[in-house]
Amino acid sequence: MAAAPLRLIVFDCDGTLVDSQRGIIAKMTAAFDGLGLPRPDPAAITALIGLSLEDTFARLLPNIGRDEIDGLIAGYRQQFAAQRQAAGQATPDPLYPDAGQVLHELDGAGYLLGVATGKSRQGLDSVLGDHNLGDIFVTRQTGDGHPGKPHPAMLLQAMAETGVEADDTMMIGDTTYDMAMAVNAGVRAVGVAWGYHANDDLRAAGAQVLVQDFRELAAYVREQL
Repeated sequence: MAAAPLRLIVFDCDGTLVDSQRGIIAKMTAAFDGLGLPRPDPAAITALIGLSLEDTFARLLPNIGRDEIDGLIAGYRQQFAAQRQAAGQATPDPLYPDAGQVLHELDGAGYLLGVATGKSRQGLDSVLGDHNLGDIFVTRQTGDGHPGKPHPAMLLQAMAETGVEADDTMMIGDTTYDMAMAVNAGVRAVGVAWGYHANDDLRAAGAQVLVQDFRELAAYVREQL
């Protein structure tokens, strides 16, 4: 009997697995305050969640210099470190409803699970550790190791690490950057309706389907992959 094909499901993190909007806005705002720069509109920050820190700051302030970008990145990371040190006081970014259970079900059903995120590896590991999900993701691609989304590098590396072909790979995300990355990598693009970009924008960026919650996502995965 032939072995079942390997099947890979890659998830974005912020806005897809966890609702991190409030924490990201707070750390971004503090980074701007630290350099005495005008605070960006929170809606503008939310629209850029999913990109690398460098790309985010460059888009928020298009005329910014390299030194200021580096200063903002350092300030953001200092805020992250301070939050982690306040162990008993900080509340982890919450998982979306049914996310943890569905992830464990898919893992138990034999799917390979991965993450492709603009977060740093330290940031991703912290999120997964907060929710006891560190053991189920066999490939983790982060913004500090690759070009930013929508470049396909993260998905290409995830497939290379797991030995899974593009036809057997699915990218799950909440932003146009995720959908465009999936298209660029030649994998199936699945948009989620609970994140930070509008449904119509996800479709325009290449989403082949939109799911409303994690239970609907699980059913779609089992039907299609």
